[in-house]
Amino acid sequence: MNTIANYIKQRLSLREPLQDSLDIVAKLTEELALKKEIDLADELEKVKDFFPTCTDFERDFVSIAFSIATGVGKTRLMGAIIAYLYLRKGIKNFFVLAPNLTIYDKLIGDFGNPGYAKYVFNGISEFVHNRPIVITGDNYSQQGALFSDSEIRINIFNIAKFNSDSRGTKKGGVSLAPRIKRLSEYLGQSYWDYLSGLDDLVILMDEAHRYHADASKNAINELKPILGIELTATPLDEKGLPFRNIVYEYSLAQALADGKYVKNPAIATRKNFQKGSLSDREVEIIKLEDAISIHQDTKNELEIYALNNDVKLVKPFILVVCKDIAHAKEIHELINSDSFYNGQYKGKVLQIDSSTKKEEDIEKQFLTLESLDNEIEIVIHVNMLKEGWDVTNLYTIVPLRAANAAVLIEQTIGRGLRLPYKGERTGIDKVDKLTVIAHENFERVIEEAQNPNSILN
Repeated sequence: MNTIANYIKQRLSLREPLQDSLDIVAKLTEELALKKEIDLADELEKVKDFFPTCTDFERDFVSIAFSIATGVGKTRLMGAIIAYLYLRKGIKNFFVLAPNLTIYDKLIGDFGNPGYAKYVFNGISEFVHNRPIVITGDNYSQQGALFSDSEIRINIFNIAKFNSDSRGTKKGGVSLAPRIKRLSEYLGQSYWDYLSGLDDLVILMDEAHRYHADASKNAINELKPILGIELTATPLDEKGLPFRNIVYEYSLAQALADGKYVKNPAIATRKNFQKGSLSDREVEIIKLEDAISIHQDTKNELEIYALNNDVKLVKPFILVVCKDIAHAKEIHELINSDSFYNGQYKGKVLQIDSSTKKEEDIEKQFLTLESLDNEIEIVIHVNMLKEGWDVTNLYTIVPLRAANAAVLIEQTIGRGLRLPYKGERTGIDKVDKLTVIAHENFERVIEEAQNPNSILN
């Protein structure tokens, strides 16, 4: 029995797949050398003895991958692994890679703000008086050499910034060293040299499928970490090939079969629906009206559940997927007009795409969709919601002339699977269900959901 792993599981209330993953980290880190100068082939054999699925680290250091479905809690697992490696192995230096700015900002709050509801170290008493220090891609150049030996340091970088900061530039024909590799007057060396010189640096890669291209791979190798932990829901590299270093998999299909950690996706259509002579616009209005009916029913059910169980009220919203910005603008104008449900949704609809995202008030409304003070009930989007959009109150999805069924399932349905009540199903069908409105492309969506290569399988 690993008492430290068990302590962390209890304190962080880890779900079973995360407990299993932490046990694997605990088991392997007892076997691995966890140092820079190693025989990589020997270390691979140690991992293969336990996990034959791992046939190649795919990097210049020991790196193991965990394939875990969206919504199960990959960020929480990263926190548990950091806590374990510190408490059991005395490791104090960590480097967390984020695939985009949305996740980068979120991870800074998750790891660095004890007042935040999703702070990953809540419950770890050793971190109350020795709180991990978060260093970011924006403030690393201010880091000095004076810090205590007991300090736990978590570096969080957005991969785009990390890549650009680790490559040189030219100015007036003269090559300039990249900023992270320039001498720091505070450190007496560059921050890059400082990081790559650490003898206990562990790198954690969130959405790890984003770091298999050569530029990312080379920069990460140069950091010379003693261990890499890769986390992703889609363990395929940039060529579409499966990862060769997977030691654990908990797929979305498994999560759906277990019926515990994600909403149950259901596809709704009108019985015997035929488009016939209906125009695209008429079909869209039918789908939107059906979505509103389901939304209002869900809203009532959530209110009854909150009252009966004395729990927080969850405010559901509808996600409408459009084909392009012009299409999104049309739908926004329709829903925001008096002709749609007698103006009931005027001021309650948000268009989020590359044409609106930079507007501060729209961005704020988008990021606070879970708040009861936020009046938005319908979000219209065009290809904006990939990794890192972490909401629990999306209950209805309406694809309008949208992307093909494979993309719909992989990118959009995945965003709506998180559960609002402690990440667990309640046993109430409508509280635990995500509904996808599919009329004219019903068969195509069903077919894709049954495709053995689909994310659902």
